[in-house]
Amino acid sequence: MPFYSQSREDVLKSLSTDGERGLSSEQVSQLQGRCGPNKLREQKKKTNFQRFIDQFKDVMILILIAAAAVSFVIACTEQDPMEFFEPALILLIVVLNAFMGMMQESKAEKALEALKDMSAPHARAVRDGEEKIIDAAELVPGDIIRLEAGDYIPADGRLLRSASLKSEESALTGESVPAEKDAEETVPEKAPLGDRGNMVFSGCSITYGTATAVVTATGMDTEMGKIADLLDSETDGPTPLQKRLAELGKYLGIMALAACAVIFVVGLVNGLEVMELFMTAVSLAVSAIPEGLPAIVTIVLSIGVQRMVKKNALIRRLPAVETLGSASVVCSDKTGTLTQNRMTLVEAYGDGEEGPEQLTEESSPAVMKLLQYAALCCNGSVTFRDGEEQHIGDPTETSIVLAAYKKGMPREELQEAYPRLAEIPFDSDRKLMTTVNKMDGKNIVIVKGAFDMIASRCMAGDLKAAEKLTEEMGSRALRVLAVAWKEIDAVPETPSSEELEKGLHFLGLVGMIDPPRPEAKAAVATCRQAGIKPVMITGDHVVTASAIARELGILQEGDRAVTGAELDAMDEEELDRQVEHISVYARVSPENKIRIVKAWQKKDQVVSMTGDGVNDAPALKAADIGCAMGITGTDVAKGAADMTLTDDNFATIVDAVREGRGIYANIQKVVAFLLGTNIGEVITVFVAMLLWHKTPLLAMQLLWINLVTDSLPAIALGMEAVEDDVMDRKPRPKNEGIFAHGLGIRIVLQGCMFALLTLIGFAAGERITGTLEGGRTMAFMVLALSQVVQAFNMRSAHSLFKIGPFTNHKLNWACLGSLLLVALVLFTPVSTAFGLVSLSGSLYLLGLGLALVPLAVMEIVKACGLIRH
Repeated sequence: MPFYSQSREDVLKSLSTDGERGLSSEQVSQLQGRCGPNKLREQKKKTNFQRFIDQFKDVMILILIAAAAVSFVIACTEQDPMEFFEPALILLIVVLNAFMGMMQESKAEKALEALKDMSAPHARAVRDGEEKIIDAAELVPGDIIRLEAGDYIPADGRLLRSASLKSEESALTGESVPAEKDAEETVPEKAPLGDRGNMVFSGCSITYGTATAVVTATGMDTEMGKIADLLDSETDGPTPLQKRLAELGKYLGIMALAACAVIFVVGLVNGLEVMELFMTAVSLAVSAIPEGLPAIVTIVLSIGVQRMVKKNALIRRLPAVETLGSASVVCSDKTGTLTQNRMTLVEAYGDGEEGPEQLTEESSPAVMKLLQYAALCCNGSVTFRDGEEQHIGDPTETSIVLAAYKKGMPREELQEAYPRLAEIPFDSDRKLMTTVNKMDGKNIVIVKGAFDMIASRCMAGDLKAAEKLTEEMGSRALRVLAVAWKEIDAVPETPSSEELEKGLHFLGLVGMIDPPRPEAKAAVATCRQAGIKPVMITGDHVVTASAIARELGILQEGDRAVTGAELDAMDEEELDRQVEHISVYARVSPENKIRIVKAWQKKDQVVSMTGDGVNDAPALKAADIGCAMGITGTDVAKGAADMTLTDDNFATIVDAVREGRGIYANIQKVVAFLLGTNIGEVITVFVAMLLWHKTPLLAMQLLWINLVTDSLPAIALGMEAVEDDVMDRKPRPKNEGIFAHGLGIRIVLQGCMFALLTLIGFAAGERITGTLEGGRTMAFMVLALSQVVQAFNMRSAHSLFKIGPFTNHKLNWACLGSLLLVALVLFTPVSTAFGLVSLSGSLYLLGLGLALVPLAVMEIVKACGLIRH
């Protein structure tokens, strides 16, 4: 008989578990060994060998292999053993590049796996009689789990207890409306899945209510597991940027083939040997291809994501890193994100005083008496453990208790000195709370609550002045409570409002607020400076929200604050007209959030939206960047979001945008560096062939340059620290290409500069040494060293000497490694195999001088303002 048609007692018996104490640790160990982890079968991961083979599917790599094959055929016809060195080196470098690609892919996957583990779902399970938070993967049949609104259901379970429970089961049943659940329901044996009202199912979520359930199935035995093979599994495909770069690689390959065709025609017309033309074609094919580009971009993205984790931003999807750099509107919750989510008493007014006092200053006797009486009329408490405050009870009461504590009046000591004799609890009709305390031998009634309710019960005190102050403090978003007192002869047996809450003496007012986070104001200012519009969205009152927004700099001159009701009254056209002028939305619903997101998106803005509840999930998905709260956020919200803020802090969103901009800028630097050098190589070979009908660089020389002077510095360039002025720039438009703002033209011009310097070196070397090998040695040295120098130039649009030439330590080591590898080929017996010869000291100095020209040129260009962000 299935679990859903059995009684709760029979289910617990058949699973050998206790409904109150749960499973024992020994039972859990046995069941974990028998049932395995509570996970769906994952797609088979690629082995390193499969990753290695996949590297050879790239068009650019296939062109290189074809080049090696041509070179091998030529070596066979020449019958010179040394001729086989070139095809062997091309293949070795192709294999080495494939190995690097495999290792980088593996490293990137491990980094993303670590992030997935950090965001893995958890479950509240009762084991050995104690409730514990455990990884959902550790659950076994028989575990007792607790569920509440916002939780993902970690395994299939039979309900034991439930209260107003509803579960979202659309992923399993297709039902768009949450299903009502009841532990008491009797379900027939052949009931379809959607009618099993006493069961909850793995992969679904709780939208309302609370429940306790016993796990009946885990992993592939769950209802979700049975259809797992039919489900679309979430795959991490290439990001939009990676796709564009893959296309770019294809275009470069086509460009190389077109250049080869032109060279062939020119060579044949000029009577050159076919074999020599083949070798030149091989050189061109090699020079056109940035072998390491796709792998380097992947590693830069994954390193960037790891760096963001340290800044409390957990990125769940790689494309979000690119999108973050474009964020132009940041919509944020108020409570806990912009504010501290802790009511704090900031002002107090004693009756008869001139005005309210700030509690940061020394307090008058009237205010000290006010705080003493107010603290005695509170049930909330504040404890201190390991230097941290723990607030227990109503936040308004704990703010009063903490304020009294800071003035040397701990609540425990007050209660001991002035014991409570009677109490009338707070209720929403009276809006008052009353206690009777024994104070210095007298029975003192203390009443605290809303000013208007207390004022009508007072017979003494300056109530007109207090009324004005209440309005003034309220306009500054302070929550105001009034305190009054009187003395009575005897404590009534059954205290009543009519008897105790009249004929009072007005004592004073206390004003409290959920204060803004100290770092939020600076973060909002950074947003404004970066061209990002900050928007506050809250369920709080519009007056409170507006005051906080004004203090933080979100609500400025000319901006509006609207309520959810006013937003509902606007049609789409009016909202489109108004949205750019609205900075605060108060009393809004989750449906309102989606409208706000879509209204901004119609303006071609990139919108970031925060959320923590189940109902926020659609808005988080609709936003370009959904940000879930890591502390207060539900599992459902985190699952729908692109990013989770592990500290629930607005400043973290701004930091994440900053990091996103920095990562994208670094990728642009890497792409510009690699393509600039490759274009330089193509132009060098192409122009030399047209002018002198000879190739200035052999294929193996070009491959050595591409591998040792490109790849290592390029990876280090991708780890460049985020520039200080990255938040001084306007957001990048949503569909802006990577080569925007003249970057493409600059890449071509830089390529022309490398080509010109290399051709000058080639011509000088050949003329002075009188040999083609001497010219090639000069060309090799100038091209290799100038690219190492260019790696430093690419670090910033600012002068290299302004940012500090050697402040990127990883780049320093990478370039040092590149220089040593170039020296290995130039000055050791290996040079013979590469077709290089020794040069005179003057030629080496000339080569070094030519290699430093890019530094001077780029510094002049930067100083003239020709390179800007």
